[in-house]
Amino acid sequence: MRLAAGMAADALFRGPARLDRRHPGGCIMRIVPCRTYHAQTVGRTVLGMPDGKSVFKVYYISVIGRDKPELYEWPRCARQPADFEQAFLSGGHEGVGFVVAFPHVAKIYRFSPEMETILDVREFNTEGMSQRDCSRCDGYHELACYAEAVIVADEYRAWAQRTTVDAYLAFHSDAADFPVVASTKLATYWNAP
Repeated sequence: MRLAAGMAADALFRGPARLDRRHPGGCIMRIVPCRTYHAQTVGRTVLGMPDGKSVFKVYYISVIGRDKPELYEWPRCARQPADFEQAFLSGGHEGVGFVVAFPHVAKIYRFSPEMETILDVREFNTEGMSQRDCSRCDGYHELACYAEAVIVADEYRAWAQRTTVDAYLAFHSDAADFPVVASTKLATYWNAP
């Protein structure tokens, strides 16, 4: 569906609104070219942390078909899952949750100790587990790529539907293949007259 000029997407529900392509700071939205995306789950494990209580499931994800596969594919990367696990286990992470680990970035999700119906997330550069800032323009923050979003949804659903932590930990997402068929649709839409 293509909206008429001057209509916001929610205008169908709340009446006419002006479509403003500027954020509050006055910058015009610029669409950056996007690479192709096809991710695959290439491994899974469960790590009990040294504190004897904290447990994290780990999903190893590769993004295939890109230039420089050594940056995006676990089988072609100098780092191996065992290297990640060693760094992760020595990182002092606490709680119950899961990790989505790509060769270049790892996100740690845990059920919040302050409100367990909320999922907290931290981002790291996989190599060395140094803190990574996933902030985006206009005050936004990267939530997830497609593979992460599917795994997060599966994991959160499992958490919501189980009555114990042990029952939750027995679950793992079987999601394994995450192709995005078109990575230019936003640019095509946004740049159309």
